Amino acid sequence: MEHLTKQSFQEKVFNFEANKDWKFEGDLPCIIDFYADWCQPCKIVAPILDELSKDYEGKINIYKVNTEEETELAAAFGIRSIPSILFCPADGQPQMAQGALPKETLIQAINDVLLKEK
Repeated sequence: MEHLTKQSFQEKVFNFEANKDWKFEGDLPCIIDFYADWCQPCKIVAPILDELSKDYEGKINIYKVNTEEETELAAAFGIRSIPSILFCPADGQPQMAQGALPKETLIQAINDVLLKEK
């Protein structure tokens, strides 16, 4: 799983300095995990996202953003609580979920929001 900096975020997800309106820059839909090292619930989600990145390899990308290091990114998305998980479909608006979501919920969101499988 790749950790994004402000620069790589703008190249792979959304260039929020160039665009006011959401414009997804990536090839594959993605999940972005906004986390911090001291956050216990974040540590619960991390291994689940690791598994999902393997399960959905080639279909979606999963990225991590350390909110302590990338304060500007966290601020740009109004991150107040962590973990916050941003689901970015290839088309359409992103959706933010908060808290340590169980694997089943993440899979449901991947299928509904990112892959739009019915």
